[in-house]
Amino acid sequence: MRDSSLATRLFLSATAWVAVILVITGIILSSVYRQASERSFDRRLNLYLRTLIAEIGTPDDSSERDSQSLGEPLFELPLSGWYWQITRIDGTKEDVRASRSLWDKKLPKLEDEAIELNAAGLRIGYITGPEDQRLRTAERQVDLGGDGRFLVTVGGDASEIFEETRAFDFYLGGTFLALSLGLIITTIFQVRYGLAPLKRISQSLADIRSGRAERLEGSFPLEIAPLARETNALIDANREIVERARTHVGNLAHAIKTPLSVIVNEAAAHGSDPFASKVLEQADVMRDQVAHHLERARIAARVTTVASVTDVEPVIEALHRTMEKIHRDRGIMIEVVVTPDVKFRGERQDLEEMAGNLVDNACKWARERVLIEVISERVPDSDLDPAIRIIVDDDGRGLSPEERDKVARRGQRLDESKPGSGLGLSIVVELASLYRGRLVLGTAPTGGLRAELTLPGA
Repeated sequence: MRDSSLATRLFLSATAWVAVILVITGIILSSVYRQASERSFDRRLNLYLRTLIAEIGTPDDSSERDSQSLGEPLFELPLSGWYWQITRIDGTKEDVRASRSLWDKKLPKLEDEAIELNAAGLRIGYITGPEDQRLRTAERQVDLGGDGRFLVTVGGDASEIFEETRAFDFYLGGTFLALSLGLIITTIFQVRYGLAPLKRISQSLADIRSGRAERLEGSFPLEIAPLARETNALIDANREIVERARTHVGNLAHAIKTPLSVIVNEAAAHGSDPFASKVLEQADVMRDQVAHHLERARIAARVTTVASVTDVEPVIEALHRTMEKIHRDRGIMIEVVVTPDVKFRGERQDLEEMAGNLVDNACKWARERVLIEVISERVPDSDLDPAIRIIVDDDGRGLSPEERDKVARRGQRLDESKPGSGLGLSIVVELASLYRGRLVLGTAPTGGLRAELTLPGA
């Protein structure tokens, strides 16, 4: 599996940061809103508390009736969740006055709940009410001197705070969800169109590598233009270096050929001399080596620079016709199966040499039939993507694993009765390796030799 693209990584990174920021922001806003709701609720409790404190010193019947409701009807309804309670705490006598809503219950003291006094001398916190309701309660001690000391408590149903906070969280979540979707869409748009020039450069480089182009063409944004210029400069410099190397190799080959020709001519003049014969033999070896390495340098230079693209089907069909003519007297039947529109990323003459050696070798050893099959395939995470496979099967005697290893070496022949120099398969191996391909020898379904050549496609 390929690594994720830059655009995907940027999108995932941006999405993750947006999600984290929104979650943190949502938690903070929810907390702030809850605290604001509690402060508003506390102001309401404090108002009732002050009213009760003001009425403690006038315990006549009318005051008691007025204090029962404090302007809030819920204080009149039994167990409504809204309660007040006045408790005498000077120890002289037990005296508790409470709202009708408290019925025969009592409110617990916040002091007993380990809630500390605030700067205003109040205790404010949550307690559990008579009906297991969650109450927000305010409590204060009042000292009236000779009239005694009292603990005044007012509590209200905290579900109002919780419900308001939940409603706020719901609307906040919906708002943030819509905001997230908007940000994600904006991020996708920015990543898609902001990185489009880089994608265009990537496609242009793929065209250069496959031989469909020679340089990065077109206009690029100001931030990307330097990259395109430097890439083109690198391509030009690489082409010049390879061209100089080819020139040096050619000059060296020609410089060696002249002394070799002199040596050969002098040795040929003394053909009867054993020493001269040995010189001629070694000179021929030297010529072969010079020609071999010169050809390798030529091919390596072509492969290193911008490659051309060759249609495979015409090359195979031409080989088919040629080999049928050459081996007509033996009655060899050559069958060809080629996937349409298959292209080789390389020079035509190199493909002809590799495929020609394989087909010629198969025809020499076949009894009646040779099959040539060309397949195009995708090879993810490979230099050969796409790749082409040229499979040549014959129905000859085949080769053992040891023989397959031997024939791939330069100059090795298994049967001296067959024509050739023994260089065919080794040339195919060397050419294929220069194109980062490979040649694999195996057993054909027809019982003979299978030669499977893998090369870069286009």
